[in-house]
Amino acid sequence: MLENPVFSCFVFYSTLLILKMYIIAIITGQVRLRRKAFANPEDAMRHGGEQFCRTDPCVERCRRAHINDMENIFPFLFLGAIYSMTEPSLAVAKGHFLVFFLGRLVHSVAYLCALKAPTRSVAYTIAQVPCVSMVVQILMAVASFA
Repeated sequence: MLENPVFSCFVFYSTLLILKMYIIAIITGQVRLRRKAFANPEDAMRHGGEQFCRTDPCVERCRRAHINDMENIFPFLFLGAIYSMTEPSLAVAKGHFLVFFLGRLVHSVAYLCALKAPTRSVAYTIAQVPCVSMVVQILMAVASFA
C-alpha cells in the first residue's frame, strides 16, 4: 500500500495529525498538574488532597480542543483512506491532506491560546473543505456500484 504515492502522502499527514493529538493530550495533563485540577479522586489525593478533584477552565479548554480533534480527525482518517483508493491525482490529494492538516493545526493553536474570534472558526471551516471534497469524490467513484 505504501507504494501508492497518494496513500503514502495520506499516511504522512495522518501520522502528523495523530502526533498533534498526542501532544494536546500531554498538554492537557501538564495543565492539570500545574493547575491542580484532577478528574479522579485518586489523582487528586496523590497530588495534594480531595479538594483538587475539580474542574478548571484552562483544563477544560485543553480537553475541548482534544475532543474537537477526535470529532474531526477520526472522520478524516476514514475519508482519506477511502479517498486514496479512488486514484486521485497526487497533487490534488496532497492539497487536500495539507489543507486539512494546516487547518487543524491552526484550530488547535487558536483553541489552546484562546485567539481572537473568528480565527478558530475560520480554521475549522477551511479544514472541512477538503473533507467535503473527498466525500463528494468518494460518492462519485462508488455511485456506479450502488
